[in-house]
Amino acid sequence: MASRDFEILYKETRLNLEPASPSSIVHIRVTPQSAYGRSSSSRGASSADDEKGYRSKNLATASSIYHRKHNSSPRGFLWRVLDNGTVLSLRVADVSKQQKESDAPLILNLRFPTAIRPSCIGFADPEDYDALCVYVVDHANQLWSITLRPEHFRKRTATEGGLGDACKSYSPPGFGFKHPHRLAVVNPDQLIITMHDGGILKFDRNKAHESYGSQWRETIYNVAGWGQSLRGLVPFQRHPTVKYDKINMELTAAASTAITTMGHSDTAFLFTVCLDHRLRVWDVRTGQILYTGDILNTKRDPQEVGNWTVDPSQSNLIRIVENSRGQCLVVTYSPVGAGEFKFWKVKANDQGSIHVADCFPEAHLIPPSPSSLDVWTLADFAVTQQADGPELWTMWKNNTSYRVHRLQVQPRNGSAPYEDGWKAVYIENTVPTVRASGPWNPVDSSEKWLELIFFPGRFSKSTLETALAMYEKGLGTYKETSSKATRSIAESICSVLGSTTTLDRGSSGGADYDQFRNTSETQWMRFWRLLVELDKQRGEALSLVFDPMEGMIWVACADLVSAVRQCSDLDRVYHNLQSPEKKNEDVAALVSAGLTFLESFSDSMHQLSKAALRDELYEDSARSDSERMQLFLDRAGFWPSVTDEDCAQVIDTLGQNYQMVTARLYEDLFDLITATSEANSQELREPFTGFGRKVVVRAVQETIELHWQILFSQVILLVHMEFDIESEEASPLHSRFEVGAVYQRLIDALKRLEHLRWMAKTELTISASKLGGSGSSSPALTKRSQDDNSSITALEGLTGHLFGLPESNNMPLLSSITDLVLDLCAPSSTTVLHSWLLQCWLLKQGRPDLALQLNPFADKDPFSTYVQGRVFLALRDHDTAAFYFRKAAIGLSISLKHLDRHSAGLLDDTEWNLLNSGLPNYYAHIVNLYDRQKAYSYVMEFSRLALQFVHATPLNNTTTTTDSADLKTELLSRLFTAAVSTSHFESAHCALLSLSKNEPLQRSYLRKLLEKMCETGQTAELITLPFSGLQTKVDDILADKCRATRDVLAGVPYHQVLYAWRISHGDHRGAAAVLLDRLGKLRRAGRGINWMVGEWRAGRMHWIRMSRGLQELSKKLDAEVAGDDVEMETREDVALVERMKKFEGMMKQNGGIGAFGGQELPPRMFLMLADLRKQYQQELDRIVAIQNNQFGFTTEDDLMDLA
Repeated sequence: MASRDFEILYKETRLNLEPASPSSIVHIRVTPQSAYGRSSSSRGASSADDEKGYRSKNLATASSIYHRKHNSSPRGFLWRVLDNGTVLSLRVADVSKQQKESDAPLILNLRFPTAIRPSCIGFADPEDYDALCVYVVDHANQLWSITLRPEHFRKRTATEGGLGDACKSYSPPGFGFKHPHRLAVVNPDQLIITMHDGGILKFDRNKAHESYGSQWRETIYNVAGWGQSLRGLVPFQRHPTVKYDKINMELTAAASTAITTMGHSDTAFLFTVCLDHRLRVWDVRTGQILYTGDILNTKRDPQEVGNWTVDPSQSNLIRIVENSRGQCLVVTYSPVGAGEFKFWKVKANDQGSIHVADCFPEAHLIPPSPSSLDVWTLADFAVTQQADGPELWTMWKNNTSYRVHRLQVQPRNGSAPYEDGWKAVYIENTVPTVRASGPWNPVDSSEKWLELIFFPGRFSKSTLETALAMYEKGLGTYKETSSKATRSIAESICSVLGSTTTLDRGSSGGADYDQFRNTSETQWMRFWRLLVELDKQRGEALSLVFDPMEGMIWVACADLVSAVRQCSDLDRVYHNLQSPEKKNEDVAALVSAGLTFLESFSDSMHQLSKAALRDELYEDSARSDSERMQLFLDRAGFWPSVTDEDCAQVIDTLGQNYQMVTARLYEDLFDLITATSEANSQELREPFTGFGRKVVVRAVQETIELHWQILFSQVILLVHMEFDIESEEASPLHSRFEVGAVYQRLIDALKRLEHLRWMAKTELTISASKLGGSGSSSPALTKRSQDDNSSITALEGLTGHLFGLPESNNMPLLSSITDLVLDLCAPSSTTVLHSWLLQCWLLKQGRPDLALQLNPFADKDPFSTYVQGRVFLALRDHDTAAFYFRKAAIGLSISLKHLDRHSAGLLDDTEWNLLNSGLPNYYAHIVNLYDRQKAYSYVMEFSRLALQFVHATPLNNTTTTTDSADLKTELLSRLFTAAVSTSHFESAHCALLSLSKNEPLQRSYLRKLLEKMCETGQTAELITLPFSGLQTKVDDILADKCRATRDVLAGVPYHQVLYAWRISHGDHRGAAAVLLDRLGKLRRAGRGINWMVGEWRAGRMHWIRMSRGLQELSKKLDAEVAGDDVEMETREDVALVERMKKFEGMMKQNGGIGAFGGQELPPRMFLMLADLRKQYQQELDRIVAIQNNQFGFTTEDDLMDLA
């Protein structure tokens, strides 16, 4: 393609039209006002499996943007015609909004019963109420009028029952013998439809019509009366016609129309460019033609009318710019021949008179096409009024490609008003560079391709699904199964492409990884090419739109919308390297030399250089700048691969010994990436909408890639030039300026770009409940909104609230967006990227895996260190988290006068109060964090640390003794709970003893500790614990547990524990009482053979233990008395009886539950050691008799039911 050289001053930013959430799409059936209907969200819609279905469902056949004049919230609406003309899709396309206005994220898809005419779609903006009026004529010749309120684009509830009375249809009688061609809206109550015979049909709203009356009043106006009109219906007419869409179009029919009032309230003027290459001006009020003339102000031979016929499909041949009351500027374009523009100055009054004059009768404006070899068609143009004069924007098309040019017209130079020359817009239609995969790649081949394909905003989901279906069809493996719905599109792609490659053995018998890698790379490349070719169709331009209020140029495409913005200084240098401005020639040479030098690198050299750069960006080195540059050169290893030809190219550009390279030259380079305004540091006059934020994010993505490519090449070039000259006599770079300082500035700029790149390419899925949608309060819709997710980039999520128009900025929007983006990407940006804040936000969103990826960018301050600990804590890496928490302890314990409490909602006020208020409070906060995750070993660790400082240092100036005591109690409580949970009973015992000032809590924890130790069988450790001051309570708690035990052979053996406890503390009498109680329960629990085998063994041991206990006790007492009348000989005996009576009273209060299992106490009797031995011997005899089948029944035995 032989492209013409146009200076590039603007560049486009392509915006993907795929909604962030499927629930944003609302389908509405357009029906007459007597019917209602609305379908649900399109989340379950099936994707197309071929190119034809893909074009029908996703690519618009007509699209544009309508901007309202009288109402501004919302103001811009993007409309598209989809699904073979049956769907009119509407969405808000405002970049900014008022401070208190809510966003309008919904997309309304109006489905008509019959395909609509794309040339008969119009919009109006009522002055007396806030609404958008939509007018549509379908192929059934029905005129639809739809009134949409702002709530329809904000709340789903507004369309739950359909549109109702807001949608009306009308069957015009005039369409019975005339064919509509173009629709023009004068105002909400007046429409104009041009007909195939050159006439016009005016519709005036009948506001007083009844429900059964006509809502429109029709008036027909013709070019030359009824005669010509009727002749248009005769098949054999004499006048020439043009066949279009199966209709014979008269040459007086309008191909393109435009409406203006020129400031008059009582009339309007219809300008039409007709098929006969003539301009006609109609008075809408009277229907008279006020002016007729050639659109190029040239006299034509009537015999050559066929050579100047305009095609009926040309709908963009006239534009009007209103200047003042009674005046306007009209621009017409003639598509005949090479194409030519003509500027007209029009004056009119409200009496119906008009004057049309050629602004430049001697000048001819023939726009040059983008290239001389290809066939380009001027498809659309727009005219704006600037201070220097009219500004003309043109859009050229060649198949799916397009170009946009701009011309500043200079009316003051009447002889040469077009000498300023055409300027171009850089169109972002280049395919991203795909580097070959090899052993040098840091990531797997599939991961590389997935990152390339799923870069945010690059491809739509429908494009990916259709490309995958077409690829599967090519393989012969395509199946329409529901299993695909359960997998993500990325998983489906990996599954299909992975199935085409197998790992075979090589000639040596081992796995042939190289062959596997090459085969996989080939399959991925095939899928990539298919995807790119399918995606090209989305970029087919359909219209060029100018926003008069914001000064913004838009290009509406089949499935994209492009915002034209001004180039930054570096953009202008980069895109005009072949013909730079005079002041930027040296900088352009430096940039060109770096890019050319980097392009000579092989894929492996490129990857190794990037790996060396990553080490420079992320490592903290104490080396000098020159040492770092040498280390970078050694790691990159590109020096042996650089050829003499590569070096010669650099020398040719920068001079021998790189004499052009100076410190001033690098300063000029850094000035190009330095923000020229403080766009992000001022109060916002109008914040950006969700649509506007996506424009900024996409612009940032483009700017990051451009700046990164240039600065990376400059690092490579600087290192090469520094070490290329070895002789000091040749004046190396370090002898002219501080090379290390330049190197460091390049590294710092790249580090910020790398941080921004991560934020711009990382996409998150956030639930609607976290975003705060515009849903309804009904349960069904609430549940559905919770299931719907929205995808946003990390850049938009964290910095989106900073995007907007500053208070002091009155620049056009196309300049404001560039300033905002440049400030965000500049090394000295006013927007500080706090990694800790982004990590907090990611943790709040439940994505610690993404937060971990930001650790290389983290600062070294205490709070950043603390946040890193929170990241590892969320990832359950408790040991690493503890390391960061300990590292941040000192810094976060010092009191600060001005504490910036920003954590994206991760920390609440209670947690903030624990920071910077002393080590005890800080460690108490860490204890709470670990306690949430039940990491009890770390709860113990940090509880001990906190307890060390509770009394060592004051918490803060306002801390009281009560606060310290409460904190200590809380820490001891957490320490005790954690120790018990991890079976660290000694630590729990120490914490328990420290709770002496809180007796209720201490007794509760004592019971908990005893239960835990008994349940886990730690009786030996329990006995060894001293329980200072708590021994009586331990005995009481264990005695309560024994009394509550019914089945002594199941569950926790509390009797044995209490027996061991009392024996260890010398209480033999109490130990014997416990055994006697357990023995009684064993005897009453006899269950036949179980008693003979298992329970007898336990009972026998209890007889023996009880005998031994009484033997020990007999050394002090002769007998243990249980009765009412006992002769007391010593004070110990009296005390013993008193305790027994007290015990008896407790048993009665508990319902008689005691040593005898709830039965009535037997008559009191002496319990002698001889009696105990006798009972034991009797029991032995009884068991032996049973084993010998000698069943002797006594009155004490239970009666047996032999029936």
